[in-house]
Amino acid sequence: MDQDSHCTAERELLEAVSRITTFSTTSPTDEEQNQPKADISCQVRKENPEKDDLQDSNASLSPNSSMTTKELQEYWRNEKRQCRQVKLLFEIPSTRIVEHHLSKYVTYKIIILQTGSFDSNKSVIERRYSDFEKLHRNLLEEFSEEMEDVTFPKKTLTGNFTEEIINERKLAFKDYLRILYSMKYIRRSKKFIDFLTRPELQEAYGCLRGGQYTKALEILLEVIGLQERLTRGNPVSIVPTLCAIVVCHKDLENPASAFEYGEKALLRLHVHTSHRYYIPLLETMITLAYELGKDFLSLQEKLEEWKAKKDPIRVFTLKELAVREYVQ
Repeated sequence: MDQDSHCTAERELLEAVSRITTFSTTSPTDEEQNQPKADISCQVRKENPEKDDLQDSNASLSPNSSMTTKELQEYWRNEKRQCRQVKLLFEIPSTRIVEHHLSKYVTYKIIILQTGSFDSNKSVIERRYSDFEKLHRNLLEEFSEEMEDVTFPKKTLTGNFTEEIINERKLAFKDYLRILYSMKYIRRSKKFIDFLTRPELQEAYGCLRGGQYTKALEILLEVIGLQERLTRGNPVSIVPTLCAIVVCHKDLENPASAFEYGEKALLRLHVHTSHRYYIPLLETMITLAYELGKDFLSLQEKLEEWKAKKDPIRVFTLKELAVREYVQ
């Protein structure tokens, strides 16, 4: 990006910040007044491949005069984060051979972390050759042109469990994931995101349905960070996972944590009030706010406002919605 374009982009963002802060009901603190303007400038290269991701993310949530001060602050914190270029790095450091009574296969340990800074929230998953193979077939159906030059390690009739073949595939799959992620439409596709998150989500929701809330919560908290990084341009897509976390915390009698994740989900649904999770989430948040001694009247007003605009329909509870996710 040349200097004039960079200055223009920074000026427009500063003007937007100025407009939004007029909605605030409180005065800025001395710390906020003294904050250097450089903090909200986007350091993006001219050939930045994430430009379209940034534009889509900005379009997915817009400031609104009905937002509370806290919601506005959270909104602009997210906006400033989006200015930073984010890339994911895929590593396959190890494998293990799994033997069942009638089958034997190799699983590849995949570590997914954010580049550019120390990432303490790296994600770790395991996938086998057949999982990669299924992903490749699915992507070829939808992205035949983009996948034209992408190579995939072929099966061999013998030697699949030799150290040489396993090491070759480790390198091949690492390169394969890197290439897929470098293509915008593929990294945003449901098929690619499902490959990286669906098995763990299915396990988590299975535990939730079985009343194993501690185990379900453990898995969901592992997955949510990866989901957030993979769906930066579509923040609403992680609402079901956030709500499942709310359900687990609530049933484990952790109302404060449940309320915290409920706030994150509500923020993403602020301009998506027709979403199936919106009303069940509002009802749950009202209950939690009352239990915690927090302001529940504003939430109640939103609920009544929605009911006044919509025809009465059957609405599931938040838990009922959660247990229906990933039901085969």
